[in-house]
Amino acid sequence: MKIQTVEFVGSFGFPKEFPREMRPEIAFFGRSNVGKSTLINTLLGRRQIARTSKTPGKTRSANYFLINHRFLFVDMPGYGYAKVSKAEKRRWMEIIDRYLESRTGAKGVVQLLDIRREPTPDDREMTMVLQRMGRKVCLVFNKIDKYKRSEIEKRIAENLRAIEVSGDAAVIPFSSVSGVGKRELWQWIEETLSL
Repeated sequence: MKIQTVEFVGSFGFPKEFPREMRPEIAFFGRSNVGKSTLINTLLGRRQIARTSKTPGKTRSANYFLINHRFLFVDMPGYGYAKVSKAEKRRWMEIIDRYLESRTGAKGVVQLLDIRREPTPDDREMTMVLQRMGRKVCLVFNKIDKYKRSEIEKRIAENLRAIEVSGDAAVIPFSSVSGVGKRELWQWIEETLSL
């Protein structure tokens, strides 16, 4: 995919504020600090279009990016971060729930998982929720540069056993450091959006 233009559409903090314009969308989900914003920047070839931080829980809204005037990326709030209030967590989950229920333009969802970590109960719950919504799901195992090639398949297999994944979910190993998985993820996105 040749990225010609990337436009930040806006940051939408409450479900009723989602943008009215409906274009095909790919939404990115993942635990706080798993690297969603870095992955989006890597895919788009931009350093800071999606804001990154070393402090977990910085993505607190649904952030929309218009790509090539044709489709949208949506950076969703991270889940599972303990150091915010219960009210803030509820607000994040309301955004996620309303997004999944109402955004008919959402053609596919990417769930980012850290290959180095055991899937948490929040990861498992999110996987089940995303699969129930009837959209195409891609599980991206991030930070594979931390392992030797021979260990990557083993780690992915262990993590897949820990979560319930349907047979039609795509699985892609990914590294923003080395670029491994970028081409495969773009291929899945293009097929999902029928580009």
